[in-house]
Amino acid sequence: MEQSVMTPPAQPSRPSALREKMNIVIVGHVDHGKSTVVGRLLADTGSLPQGKLQAVQEQCRRNAKPFEYAFLLDALKDEQTQGITIDSARCFFKSARRDYIIIDAPGHLEFLKNMISGAARAEGALLVIDAKEGVRENSRRHGYLLGLLGIRQIAVCINKMDLVDYRQDVYDAIVAEYSDFLRQVDITPMAFIPVSARDGVNIVGRGDRMPWYDGPAALEMVDRFVKEPHPIDKPLRMPVQDIYKFTEAGDDRRIVAGRIETGQVAVGDEVVFLPSGKRSTVASVEEFNAPRRDSAEPGRSTGVTLTTQVYIKPGELMVRADQAPPRVTTQIRATLFWLGKAPMIKGRRYKLKLAGARTQVWLTDIAHVLDASTLDLDAHKPQVERHDVAQVVLETLKPIACDLAADIPSTGRFVIIDNYEIAGGGIVLDAAAARNTLSRKHVAERERAWDRSRLTGDARRSRYNQRATLLLLTGREGTRKAELAKRLEERLFQDGRMVYYLGLSNSLLGDSEVKDQRDEYLRRLGEIGHLFTDAGLILIATVTDLDDGEMDVIRTLNAPGDLLVVNIGDSALHRHKADLTLQVGGDLAQAAIDVERLLQGKHYLPEYYL
Repeated sequence: MEQSVMTPPAQPSRPSALREKMNIVIVGHVDHGKSTVVGRLLADTGSLPQGKLQAVQEQCRRNAKPFEYAFLLDALKDEQTQGITIDSARCFFKSARRDYIIIDAPGHLEFLKNMISGAARAEGALLVIDAKEGVRENSRRHGYLLGLLGIRQIAVCINKMDLVDYRQDVYDAIVAEYSDFLRQVDITPMAFIPVSARDGVNIVGRGDRMPWYDGPAALEMVDRFVKEPHPIDKPLRMPVQDIYKFTEAGDDRRIVAGRIETGQVAVGDEVVFLPSGKRSTVASVEEFNAPRRDSAEPGRSTGVTLTTQVYIKPGELMVRADQAPPRVTTQIRATLFWLGKAPMIKGRRYKLKLAGARTQVWLTDIAHVLDASTLDLDAHKPQVERHDVAQVVLETLKPIACDLAADIPSTGRFVIIDNYEIAGGGIVLDAAAARNTLSRKHVAERERAWDRSRLTGDARRSRYNQRATLLLLTGREGTRKAELAKRLEERLFQDGRMVYYLGLSNSLLGDSEVKDQRDEYLRRLGEIGHLFTDAGLILIATVTDLDDGEMDVIRTLNAPGDLLVVNIGDSALHRHKADLTLQVGGDLAQAAIDVERLLQGKHYLPEYYL
């Protein structure tokens, strides 16, 4: 029989658009009653659709199944069949103070990655522990993860007190044990609340079963959580999602679109795009199917046009020039929680998703590995096993822009993809300057192991009557780069030069793979370039939208060979300049002559050698 509880007195509610909103996550070990806590919050605050409670109760009656409040949340048939929450379910409830988006995160060990994705945007947390089972492995893991994600407003609900006859000694023992654990990971919960979600005790209101407890009920405690300061006061961070170009009806706008994470952007602001470093000024603020605005704030998916058109790519981070910039780096020191079935190992390539960046990443160092349930530290572990927490160094081939998670969490959190699945996540602790150490280290090892013949570069230059170089043709799609490359190859070949055109199909990667593994394509292009230039040839290749970071990678991998860049039309380069710039749509025969003159002017095609 359910115990009657006292509910908070009703208060006049403000219009929904004006009420404060907060994200709350519910976590805990499997079967400790998270979904039941959520179901009670929904039912006892009157937040369910009309008739929903009665409909679920009737369904249970027809199926001769005891009604549980968890069924209000566990709506999927397979979840009810298995009796565990599989995905992060989002629902809404309201108190007299504010509206809540509450996330019931999975507690089963197999579904920890869903818990991480669910908790990523939470501002507070309820962590549920079964009074009868006590503190379990996932109870400790979840506590550590909440701290890892920067969530500090935490209340611990010691649930199923009815199963231990509402005894204070059981409650006190769990409080002592779990407080000691949380203290070791620098977390101080705001409250320990003894509850019985099944009977509705201390969820929304208090009952009379535990006179020894005089603290808040769960809803009262959640209402005491402090809303995070609005991110508008932080520096502007807008990951660029895409660039839209309009051409119809005289509309020539080029809109840079994305979602503002923090800060504010307004017409007239000077903005910088990182990591490219390109600058311009905001000419207008645009929104889909809405009037133009003078400014945009955090949480809005918006777009801007620029007074000076600069060529940028999706994945860059738009910031204001007059505010503190993010870090631009190829190397981050991070705390990482690993979820992959296979361990994370050094030297293997993974995919990093951080803010707008999507790039290949390598694990280059493991400082230490922490068992999140026991807090045992291993400073010599060679790899990161499933469910380990590790402090690591991750490195990318090309620079990325990011913040330290302590400064701006939304651009300081990341996930790692392995074999198209989320395999890990973490936070940026520090970021080193962009140094391209991966490529440099590889080149150094390659040169040490290289077994060279007695034929020197001078001997090859004298025989072929040319200096070797890697010649890259770059520009946007549709600029006929490949046609020019082939025409140039034919022209040089007919002139007796040792030349080779490396088409995309010859790059060891098919078209579909190139789109998903551009970094790998660039890496292989650099290695192939090194082989051809070491053999004394002129190698011609095309790269769409070559940027500064990519140019650095290819130049490093091709070393000690030379590199020349010919750009057609708009350029993605900023720090570096192309050796020759051609107009889009020009005569290809003349363009081939112009490139040949470039090679002659830079003495790659001398008439003779002394």
